[in-house]
Amino acid sequence: MKVVCCEHVQSAPVEMEGAEGCRIRCLIGEADGAPSFTMRQFEIAEGGYTPRHSHGHEHEVFVLEGTGVVLEGNVEHPLAPGTVVFVPPNQEHQFRNTGTGPLKFLCLIPHPLRGMNGSCAAACGCE
Repeated sequence: MKVVCCEHVQSAPVEMEGAEGCRIRCLIGEADGAPSFTMRQFEIAEGGYTPRHSHGHEHEVFVLEGTGVVLEGNVEHPLAPGTVVFVPPNQEHQFRNTGTGPLKFLCLIPHPLRGMNGSCAAACGCE
């Protein structure tokens, strides 16, 4: 079992091309013995964004703090605390902070054990 304050998990910048002002914490993952999913926390600074991209795995997102938008192709959907987002596999998407203060959200992805190619690092930029 792992029990830890999320603030005690080291954050790292998202270093994928097209990301700006975005940090990630891998809260629970393969290194913790989780057999199916990785739980990440993203924090996007004012005016920041994740890369605009698509990939073969789903995202399941829960917004914790701040405001912003998620782009579904060219369509913007508003984000606020309590918003949930399901991004299906292979759908182009991007998260943008449009508010004042940080935009924080949890994002879950499946592990390679479920047929995904690549590691968590390839999927989300964390180590």
